[in-house]
Amino acid sequence: MNYRHAFHAGGFADVIKHIVLVRMLVYLQEKPAALRVIDSHAGAGRYDLTSDEARRGGEWLTGVARIMQARFSERTLPLLKPYLDIVRAFNPERELKTYPGSPLIARALLRPQDRMTACEVEPKARKQLIDALRRDTQARVVDLDGWLALPAFVPPNERRGLVLIDPPFEAKDEFEHLADGFGEAFAKWPTGSYLLWYPVKSRRATDTLARHAAAVTAAARPPGKVLRLEFSVAPQAAGEPLASCGLLIVNPPWTLMGELKAILPELEKPLGQGGAGRFRLETPKP
Repeated sequence: MNYRHAFHAGGFADVIKHIVLVRMLVYLQEKPAALRVIDSHAGAGRYDLTSDEARRGGEWLTGVARIMQARFSERTLPLLKPYLDIVRAFNPERELKTYPGSPLIARALLRPQDRMTACEVEPKARKQLIDALRRDTQARVVDLDGWLALPAFVPPNERRGLVLIDPPFEAKDEFEHLADGFGEAFAKWPTGSYLLWYPVKSRRATDTLARHAAAVTAAARPPGKVLRLEFSVAPQAAGEPLASCGLLIVNPPWTLMGELKAILPELEKPLGQGGAGRFRLETPKP
């Protein structure tokens, strides 16, 4: 997978990931106590959909562009509205030209008492993220490898919050890094919420990761919980662009399963390519 997220910004994988991210943060904000968001592989933060990379990739045209034009039921629309409103805020002229990455989506939801730590080591992406968050007293950009940052920054002083782990998957052993990085962080902060993103190209790799997360959380006292969500827009063909992605949601809000059961069926048609998409939502076993 190409590290340059500009090729993939606003695609179906971003849409799924960011909708879940927003639902989790909205829930966490129901309590007045401060929270911390930690983004281990933050990226550039803001993506120009008119750039050459975005035009060549074109994934946003079958992702966020379709979602912004879709009609949703009275039950689902209020659940999607916070995400849709954030995207619209970056496009005040109602023409999609910009897509916010995870750190700017999270930043849009922070209350005055909340804080964010965003880690990025790729020089160009880090500079863009610093520019996007310049003079922001609630958000800190850290020049530290995400795998080193995970155990270093947990538990945060706030003792409440969410850790997003969304690596570029350039290395062949990235699934192992993801499993180990999550395990280290969870061991230090078992009460935190975690959102792990992964591409679905190898069923063995994804099943192994899900079982590992389930085993790690089950061994905690009290035991944690895990949801596994996978969304496919088309059958995955060898050599073709990514058509299926997954999320492991650790210590999810108790409301999230019900919310996703309402949201996901209404995303199948607009995000599907050559037919309706499909999703898988379950509680994995160790």
